[in-house]
Order: sequence, then structure tokens, then C-alpha cells
Amino acid sequence: MTRGTLWLAFGGAVAATAVHVAAPVLAARDLVAAAKAGDAAGLERRVDFPAFRESLKEELNARLMREMRDSDDRAGRALVMLFGPALVSGVVDAFVTPEAIAVMVREGEPPAPDLKGGAAAAVTPEPDAAPHDRVRQSYGFRDLNTFTLTLTRDDRPETPVVLLMQRRGLIDWKLAGIDLPETPAREGQAPPAAS
Repeated sequence: MTRGTLWLAFGGAVAATAVHVAAPVLAARDLVAAAKAGDAAGLERRVDFPAFRESLKEELNARLMREMRDSDDRAGRALVMLFGPALVSGVVDAFVTPEAIAVMVREGEPPAPDLKGGAAAAVTPEPDAAPHDRVRQSYGFRDLNTFTLTLTRDDRPETPVVLLMQRRGLIDWKLAGIDLPETPAREGQAPPAAS
């Protein structure tokens, strides 16, 4: 190999690495910008809604099963184990919309479908604080094809929402999953006790 060929190969490798690192960051920033602008079309381009719904269903079902496992109500546990997954599925299918994704990203709040009443629990912004001033974003690779956008609220740093961007094709990345905080963090709830 000639020296020119080696430099060309080295330059190609550097360019490929730069694209691999930059593409998901740009996609995550595009998602956040679309959410802040309320741009439904932009969110449609950046979210794989079927994959995101499945991920949210898995997270909510796991949370529901953990809560029921700790419950003393045997009859309630049996009913939840029997009907819970179907209820979660129906509610999530109706709940996950571009508007719900936008609120989640702007507010750093996990999606909160109301599993008891079957409706979505709306998150309303506090009038005195701009969402971007209260929600911090951090980025990182989980593996070669999964990139995380972590949303951390200033008032609840112990319960971040981790959004999972996955590669679609060579350089396209879409929101395709979520890791919910271990316990729901809603206004008026005490944080979980340290053990």
C-alpha cells in the first residue's frame, strides 16, 4: 500500500467515526427541538411509534407486576395479572401520540397513562418556569445501535427518563424505546426512601 492509500483509508475511518458519533446526537437534538416547537411532523420523522409503544408497554407491565407482587391483595393481584397487560396495551396505544411525546420531552416527565381510568394523565407545564430551564439533557451510547437521551428534571434528579434512540439504516436514528424511572415521580409524591 502506498502512503496516499493509507492516508485515504485513515481519513475514511475518521469520517465514518465522526458520522457515527454525530448522527445520533443531531437526531436527539432534532427530536428535542421538534418537541419544544410542538412540531408534530418533526416528531413523526424522529419517532418509531410502534417500537416506542411496545417499549412503553413492557416498562409499564413490569412496573405493574412489581407493584402487584408487593401487594397483600391476592384477588387484586390475580385480576391484574389476568387483565393488566390488555389494559396497558389499550391505554398505551391510545396515549402515545406526537403531542404526548412532545410533553414528555419538554417536561422530562415519563408518560403517565391512567391505568385505572383508561385516560392519559396530562402533564401541564408550570407557568413560571420554562421547560428547557428545568430539564437537563445528556447523551451516550448504550451500544453501537442504541443511543440514549437522558432527561433529568432539576427538581427530581433522582428519577431521570431515559429515551432510547435506535439506528434505522446507515445514519438515521429514531426514538424507539424508553427506560422508565424505578418509581413514578409525580407532583406531591414523596421520593422513594433510601434503603
